[in-house]
Amino acid sequence: MEPARLDEDAVAAIGAERIDWRFKGLPDALAGKTLAEAAAARPNLFRDGFLPPLVVIDEEALEHNLRTMADWVAGQGLLLAPHGKTPMAPQFYQRQLAAGAWAITAANASQLRVYRAFGVSRILLANQLVDPAALAWLTEQVNGDPGFEFLCWADTVRGVELLTEGLAGLARPIEVLVELGAPGGRTGARDRAAARAVAEAISASPVLRLAGAGGYEGAVAHGDVATASATVRGYLREMCGLLAELHSDGLFADAERVVLTAGGSAWPDLVAEAFTAFAPRWTGPELLAVLRSGAYLTHDDGIYRGITPFGPGARLAGTTALKPALHGWAQVTSKPEPLLALLTSGKRDFSFDEGLPEPQLRRRGQENTELTGATITKLNDQHAFLELRAEDQVQVGDWVRLGLSHPCTVFDKWQLLPVVAADGETVIDFVRTYF
Repeated sequence: MEPARLDEDAVAAIGAERIDWRFKGLPDALAGKTLAEAAAARPNLFRDGFLPPLVVIDEEALEHNLRTMADWVAGQGLLLAPHGKTPMAPQFYQRQLAAGAWAITAANASQLRVYRAFGVSRILLANQLVDPAALAWLTEQVNGDPGFEFLCWADTVRGVELLTEGLAGLARPIEVLVELGAPGGRTGARDRAAARAVAEAISASPVLRLAGAGGYEGAVAHGDVATASATVRGYLREMCGLLAELHSDGLFADAERVVLTAGGSAWPDLVAEAFTAFAPRWTGPELLAVLRSGAYLTHDDGIYRGITPFGPGARLAGTTALKPALHGWAQVTSKPEPLLALLTSGKRDFSFDEGLPEPQLRRRGQENTELTGATITKLNDQHAFLELRAEDQVQVGDWVRLGLSHPCTVFDKWQLLPVVAADGETVIDFVRTYF
């Protein structure tokens, strides 16, 4: 199955954007330069005027994660449609597609517009689209580009009705998957009977084509790992059972392919386990088993580090571990008490919804020293409270590197992020986000 494509020229044009006051943290000396010119100059993060706080991307870790996931997914016989909402960075989509991604996943209509502005040719919307303005725009996109493939979800008969009304002008049908949810979960039909009614409504629509089943197992994963794993496995079995039932009912009689999709960045191993066990029993049209993980690309030093299946001691023992590729840098701006320092960073800079930043290094002059035992106890809008283990751990003016948790809520705080080489301080590129 061919990977999706995007407009290489549109991505390359990002490099022609000029640096100015809009981009926080960048040196005044780079103002007026294009992003390509600034990257070619190889500025130093600490000696060339970058202003804390900053979030930087580790190129070596990023490339490692990109290849690790691509290789693992291919080895499982799955396709990858990474969730692009995490970074909203077309430069990343380009790399993911080049590494073999089948599609890019989106969550809402605004994200779809960004993807299409950069020519993404196959998009999976992991949601039910019901807004008339969004559906009118989608109609124009589908009718205007014969190479554009669009798939989305539906979880209610009413949602199918709104899709049908809003897409009445389509020149060709779009593919729609039934979303299966669970009682007490997020979106999705709550049981097979409700899902089957949605599937029948899709099949009866003149502008829709029933294309499979999908869902998000993370919405049902609660409790400790053992409890969550059992719940996720049950949910995925139910999804596979639904797909088989729809096939038995003859709803895929005219389909050339059927899509089965699940998967965030916490439970990809269980998705692979369920889908690879189901595939040999499938007797219908070509089955495309699609994983939608998104946070794997940068990984983190928090929630995903704690639940990843990859690496020594994790659920997939013997696999290559993902590496954290996002780091925050802040400066000590105040030390009002011997064991308390305040950093120039806060909720507007770093994620805090799934764990506070983790102090890792102190930089004084040209030297980095491990910052052991120190903790961030809380964040204000623009300050981080750094509780110290010893009085001499930091002083005013030092820089502090922070590990970050939950990349989804890091990227949306930054329009432009420096990419650093293996030395952690030579800037070799810039990544533009579009939130």
